[in-house]
This record gives sequence, C-alpha cells and structure tokens, in this order.
Amino acid sequence: MTRRMQVVQATEAGGPEVLRAAEQDVPEPGEGELLVELAGVGVNFVDVYRRTGAYPVDFPHVPGTEGAGRVAAVGPGVEGFRVGDAVATAEGRRTYAAAAIVPATAAAHVPPGVDPEVAAALPLQGLTAHYLVTSVHAVADGTTVLVHAGAGGVGLLLIQLAKARGATVLTTVGGAEKAELARGAGADVVLDYEGFADRVREHTGGHGVDVVYDGVGATTVEGSLASLRVRGLLALFGAASGPVPPIDPAALMRGGSLVLTRPTMGDFLRSPEERAWRYRELFDAVTAGELDVRIGSRFPLAEAAEAHRALEGRRTTGKVLLMP
Repeated sequence: MTRRMQVVQATEAGGPEVLRAAEQDVPEPGEGELLVELAGVGVNFVDVYRRTGAYPVDFPHVPGTEGAGRVAAVGPGVEGFRVGDAVATAEGRRTYAAAAIVPATAAAHVPPGVDPEVAAALPLQGLTAHYLVTSVHAVADGTTVLVHAGAGGVGLLLIQLAKARGATVLTTVGGAEKAELARGAGADVVLDYEGFADRVREHTGGHGVDVVYDGVGATTVEGSLASLRVRGLLALFGAASGPVPPIDPAALMRGGSLVLTRPTMGDFLRSPEERAWRYRELFDAVTAGELDVRIGSRFPLAEAAEAHRALEGRRTTGKVLLMP
C-alpha cells in the first residue's frame, strides 16, 4: 500500500498565504538517491524567491532544499549510505515534507553526538559562510571584514568563522537584542545600519575594510561599496531587502579598483572532495564546541507560511526551522 505523508506546497506564486499543508505519496528513491525521513527542515530566502516566482519554478511547488534526518531507503547504485544513517543536506528536493529525496552525492554523514536540529540548521548557511571566508576571500590573520545582518543565520556563522581565522570583524544589526547576539558570536564592532559606511571608516582609520559580506542587498549595497579599502572586495551573496540595481563598473574604479562578486553555493561544491572538505570543517568545529549554531525559531511544518512571514519581516535571528 502506498504510504502518504504531509507536505507544504504552493499551488501558485504569491505571498506566504499560498503555502498550504497537503498530503502526497512518500517518494521512492531512484538511481543514486536516498529517501530521508526529516527531523528538521531549514527555511531560507531561496525558498521565498521560488514561492514568489522571483526564481521560476513549476507549480504546484513544494519548497525546500535543506534538512537533516535518517536514511529511510537507499536507491540503486548508492554506496556509502545505509538505512538508519544520520545525514544532512543543503541540496535536497522538496524538503518541506516529512520525507524527501536527496541525491547521495549531495548528502553528508552527520557525526555522532550532533543534535539532529543542529544538523538541519547548519548545511546551507554553514556552507555559505565557509565558502565566503575560505574561497571568495581567504580570510586570515589581520583581515578586516564587514558582515551585514550579523545576527542572522549566515551572519552569526560568518562572524565566528572569520574570527577563528584571525580577522577583525565589524557587523551591522537592527536593534539591541541582535547587537548582543553579534557580540556574543565575537564581533569586534557592532553598528546600526544608519550611516554604517562612515562608522566603518572611523573604526578603520579611514582605510575601509578588506571585504564586505552583504546578504542584505538593495538597502546596503551603496554603503557596502563605500566601506571598502582600495582594491577591496564586495561579496553580494543575497538580497534580503530586494534585488540590487545594476552597478556601473566605473563606480568600482572610482571607489579604488574595487572587486564585485555574486557567488552562489553550487559553484563552491564542484566536486565530492570540495563538498566533503566543507562539511568536515563545519562539523568538526561544531563537535569541538568552536562553532555555535543558533536556532532562533522553530515552526511546525504546517505553519510554513508563518515561518516565511517571520523571515521576510526580518523578525528572526539565527536559523529558522520547520519541524515535520
């Protein structure tokens, strides 16, 4: 008999209200795939972009790429995984569900002792923070960094990873509670968004920072460019406040031969070895107590619409999880 499970889907593009609970058949894993019963599901802005139609998808659409849980079934041709293994992924399919298909090549073994909710909260934001500080700009002792949204999921991880590599970290936040979280993660200087570029210059002796990590987008990009030193780098990795308007290359010249990049995670998971390296460093830091993964909000799976409202309203800190 076909098994059924709860999912959340959108039947059309729109606001959070288009996300509704439904039932679907439990999928069967195909060649090279795992079926994972999910203990926690990550909520991310990419899910919002797909729900709204900003990133084209076919409807009805079950959002989600991130989650962690136990392997429930193993498809043909899979090696290295068995039923019952604890796994996590940032590259699953239709994870707003009780169970989801995950390509075995995109699954990571979760080390013993790592809480399943932490495993669900870490992949997408952790991998993003890791490639930003290792590959987009190799942060090292003496690097000066500006991290926007320092109390957000990526922001808190970025601060910790940058500090572990010897950086001086400045960050922007909105409000006193978020400021305390950023300081707790190790930020050296915590700033309001208002006039932040001028404050960055003051704290760096007029030079500016080596790199700005900007996941906010439209409302911060101009100040981000103004915060950079000569030949500094702006990494735009998200657009929480809206899409960034076109940037005139001449503005980069006038700012001091600045470098602009728009990285995306898939380009930093180009091989099994690269993916394994990033997961290994992240999970090693977690198990060693050197990386704190903050879960700021948990919502039942059926309340995914409310989770999206909280995320879009910038009312969240750390990671937002759905609990199947």
